[in-house]
Amino acid sequence: MYLLAFAAETAGHADGDHAEESVFPPFNPEYWESQVFWLVVSFAVLYMVLSRLILPRFANTIERRGTRIAADLDEAARLNDEATEAQQALELSMAKARAEARETAAQAQATAQAQMSAKTAEADAEIETKLSEAETTISAMRASAMEKVEDIATEAAEAMARRLGASVTASDAQKAVKAALAN
Repeated sequence: MYLLAFAAETAGHADGDHAEESVFPPFNPEYWESQVFWLVVSFAVLYMVLSRLILPRFANTIERRGTRIAADLDEAARLNDEATEAQQALELSMAKARAEARETAAQAQATAQAQMSAKTAEADAEIETKLSEAETTISAMRASAMEKVEDIATEAAEAMARRLGASVTASDAQKAVKAALAN
């Protein structure tokens, strides 16, 4: 409807008589005072709305965000310090654990070495005992064998003398064998 009224009004002003009235209304000096008045009122209302309602909310939001960011940064710094302290405590406990492990390993090695030395000394003593027993047995067997050798040599000397036709007593054959073995 409004378009039809505007079209009819524009068509009615098309003739040359009303050429002066066909100026675009905002540029018509007749309306400037009211336009300036409403412009000032609009800006004043806009200023009041912005300064009393919108801008304080923006400022409040920005301030809350700034406070929250600062609190978050402080919290992050605190947590970072705690993490650093925890890491240092962990490294210290790890160093202590390594030192204790080295000490335990050294003690275990010393204990094993001592046990091995004790076992070795025990085995050496046992071997030495068996060796001296074996030497005693060998000496006894050697002495026994030498006596038997003397007896066998004496009997062999008697048997040879008899075969050769000589008469030799057992004591003479034994003396001759002992003299021959002594050389």
